[in-house]
Amino acid sequence: MTEYGRSPGSEPWHPQDPLYGDGGWEGQQAHMGRQPAYGGQPQQQYPQQPQYGDWNQQQHNQQQHNGYGQEQYPYYDEQGHQQYAGHAQQQYPQQGGWEAAGPHGQMPYPTDPGDPYGQQPVGYGGEQPDFYGTEDAYPPPVPPGRRHSEPEAHPEPEAVPEEEHPFFTGGGDDDDDEEHELQSRRDRRGGSKKPTKKGKKRRNGCACMVVVLVLGGGIGTVGYFGYRFYQNRFAPAPDYTGDGINQTVTVEIPKGAGGWDIGNRLKEAGVVKSAEAFVHAQSSVPGGGSIQAGVYLLKKEMSAASAVKMMLDPKSQNIVMVTPGERNAGVYQAIDKKLELSAGTTEKVAKKEYKSLGLPAWAQNTANSSEIKDPLEGFLFPGNYPAAKGMKPDAILKQMVAEAASKYDAYGLSLKAQALGLKNPFELVTVASLVQAEGKTHDDFRKMAEVVYNRLKPTNTETNQLLQFDSTYNYARGTSHIHISTKEINSYPSPYNTYTHKGLPPGPIGNPGEDAISAALNPTHDGWLYFVATDGVNNTEFAKTNAEFQRLRDKFNASSGN
Repeated sequence: MTEYGRSPGSEPWHPQDPLYGDGGWEGQQAHMGRQPAYGGQPQQQYPQQPQYGDWNQQQHNQQQHNGYGQEQYPYYDEQGHQQYAGHAQQQYPQQGGWEAAGPHGQMPYPTDPGDPYGQQPVGYGGEQPDFYGTEDAYPPPVPPGRRHSEPEAHPEPEAVPEEEHPFFTGGGDDDDDEEHELQSRRDRRGGSKKPTKKGKKRRNGCACMVVVLVLGGGIGTVGYFGYRFYQNRFAPAPDYTGDGINQTVTVEIPKGAGGWDIGNRLKEAGVVKSAEAFVHAQSSVPGGGSIQAGVYLLKKEMSAASAVKMMLDPKSQNIVMVTPGERNAGVYQAIDKKLELSAGTTEKVAKKEYKSLGLPAWAQNTANSSEIKDPLEGFLFPGNYPAAKGMKPDAILKQMVAEAASKYDAYGLSLKAQALGLKNPFELVTVASLVQAEGKTHDDFRKMAEVVYNRLKPTNTETNQLLQFDSTYNYARGTSHIHISTKEINSYPSPYNTYTHKGLPPGPIGNPGEDAISAALNPTHDGWLYFVATDGVNNTEFAKTNAEFQRLRDKFNASSGN
C-alpha cells in the first residue's frame, strides 16, 4: 500500500493522491518525453504506437508473440522483498504474427473494465497548467516499484575543533586529563563543544615558559660540554704559577703509581691545579718519569713544573731510602731521623720484634742463629719507603721485610740454593750480600760470585776455604776501612772475621740489590779465585793463581802508597 492507501495493483486511488486522475504511468511518460494532459481531451491514436492498457497483459503478449523480452532489473520494495521492473520494448508489426491485428498495424487492446482510470482520455495539449512547477507542488510521481521513503534529515555536524594537548594549555593534572578525555568523547559523538576555561591563557603562558626553560637548558648543556671538549683538546691545562705558598702538605705516593695517579693525588692535596698540567710537566722536566713511591713534603698551589722538580729533590721526600748493600744500622738511623725519634729507637724495636715483622721461616731457624749480629740483616730490601712523623718504626720495617720476602720468593731461592752447593736460601742471601759489598760494577758481580763459590769448595788448596774478605771484618767492627793490618785482622776473633774463620759468615753483611742476587744465582765459570781493587775504588781485577794475585797486590800497594 502507498501512503495514500493504494497498492501497486488496480485498487482505486485516494482522492488526495497527486496521481489522482492520471490516465497512464506518468513516470514512464515523462521518461519518454511526453506531457500528460489533464483537460479531458482525447488523445489522438496512431496505429503504429502501442497503447497502454493493462501493463502486465501487454508485456505477456509481447513476450509470447514477438519474441522480444523485457530486460528485468531487480529492486527491493518497502517490505524488503525482491521485485523486478523493466522497460517496455518498442514493438514492430510482423506479418502474420498477431491474431487481432491486420497486416498494417497493431489493434489497440480494450480497456480493463475493472480499472476506473482506464476510460479517461489522455491529451497532449501544451496549454494545460503545470501542476508540478510551483513552489508548493508535490514532487513528480514515481512508479510504485521505485518509490522509497525520504531519508531523515540529520543536522550537519559541527566542524571538529583541533585538539589541544594539556601540555600546551597548562594542564597536566588528573582533573584536566579526565576533562580532556570527556571532551574528546563529546566531539566523536557530535556533541557540543564545552566552553573554554578562563585560565587557558594563563596555562598557555606557563607552557611557553616550560618550553623556553627546556630549550635554554638544552642549549646550556651543549655549550658546557662543547667548552669542556675544547678545553680538553685545544686549551692549555689549568695550572698555578710560582713555587707555591707558605703552606706545606704531606702527600704519599704508593708503589706503582703512574703520572695520572700522582697528578690526581697532588690535585686533591691542593699542590697542583690539575692532573693534566702535572702529566705535561712530568714529560717536559728531565728525569720527571723517575719519581719514586714515598711520602713527599710539598707546598700548596705550586706550578706543575715546580712540583715535579721538588719531588725529584731527595730533601722534599718523606721517605726512607734503602740503597743496595746498605747495612741495617744505617737504615735504622734514617728511620729515627724521619720519624723524629731518639737515636737507637728503631734498632731496639728490630732486635725485640724481628720475629713478628714477617721474616720467612727459613730465615729464623738457622744453624748458627745465635752468632747472627742482626736477624733482619739482608731483609730490608733496597727501595723507597714512606716515613713521616707520626708513623711507627715497626710499620716501616714490616714494609721492607715484606718486599724482601716477595723478591726472594720470586727468584726461587729455596730451589736454587742446593744446586749451587749451599745448605739453604739464607746462605744464598749471605753470598749475595758478599757480592754486593765487594763488587763495583755489574760485570764484577758474576766474577765475584764465582770467587766465593770456588773458595768454599773443599778442594780449594789455595785459601783452604777461607774467604779472606775485608768486608766481613769491617761489618763485624762496624767500619769501612780499606787498609787493614794483619795484626788487626788476627787479633779480632769475631765469627764474621773470614780471615780466621772458614766458610761463610753467620749471616748477611748488608742488604743485596737485585743485580747482586742475579749474579749469585748465575756466576761465571772461568776459574776465578782472587780479586784486588787495584785503584782502591772502582777498578777490580781478578786472578786464577796465587802468583797473579801477588802481582795485583803489588799494583794496589803502589797506587795507594802503602
